[in-house]
Amino acid sequence: MATVFDTMPPGRRHRVTAPDGVTVEVREWGDPAGPPLVLVTGVAQSLMSFAAQVCDPALTGYRIVSWDPRGHGLSDKPFDPAFYEGPRWSMEVATVLEALDIDRPVLAGWSLGGRIVRQYLMDHGDDALAGLVFLSCRPVEETHVVGPGNTVVNDLKIDDLGSRIDVAARFLRNCFGPAPTQDEFATMLAYNMLCPWEIRLAIGQWLTDTAVSSAALRKVRVPTLIAHGRKDVLVLPEAAETTAKLIPHATAVFYDQCGHSVFHEAASAFNAELARFLASAFAADAVS
Repeated sequence: MATVFDTMPPGRRHRVTAPDGVTVEVREWGDPAGPPLVLVTGVAQSLMSFAAQVCDPALTGYRIVSWDPRGHGLSDKPFDPAFYEGPRWSMEVATVLEALDIDRPVLAGWSLGGRIVRQYLMDHGDDALAGLVFLSCRPVEETHVVGPGNTVVNDLKIDDLGSRIDVAARFLRNCFGPAPTQDEFATMLAYNMLCPWEIRLAIGQWLTDTAVSSAALRKVRVPTLIAHGRKDVLVLPEAAETTAKLIPHATAVFYDQCGHSVFHEAASAFNAELARFLASAFAADAVS
């Protein structure tokens, strides 16, 4: 049975090297001259995560850019935990934007990607952006919004390959309310396994003081969309509520039947919401 991954075009490929020597795999789709939408994926995921957005005719007029973050997919995978600290992430974002000459994008982050976007705001602000999208994430790392689905990681036996696969599969299942098809899940698990558990655990050690994160979000002035599933067991919906309180002008949309992956689980509804937001954000940016 064909999946959204089967219809995902390969895109235009770039290899981009950050100042610390890490090279990341970047792809872009859609109209090269269109307004830019930059998508930052989650932990152990891939640029392939956004297949449903890349394939939607409502979004192909945009220049859609995503990449495998350091440690993921076809990107370099240094094992030193120092490569996964906050400033390295914002440096990576800035490097991709500069290398591809991306001007005034809407910057969107899912899960870990939302924290990476938050780090970019801490280090660069939003002056160079047309808008922000926070997807199923906790840009303010409050412990009470960490959902019970994360506890599967406690069962990991890192020296046992079978355990690595089993825990990765269980964690991936917890990324969804309505489950993906068996074929979709197989593809997702394959790219999840490309991120070594040593790196996943190193990323898990990266935490930012909540006061610092909150201060960065309070400074946001660009249009902002927040999307979250009510059935998310990895990052509880209260995280989105916190983000919305810190960015009062943001539009917050909750999907009652979705888990952690609203852009896949409710792709049509989410893409329609995203298309409306992008049209509004870029129109506002054009006259600002």
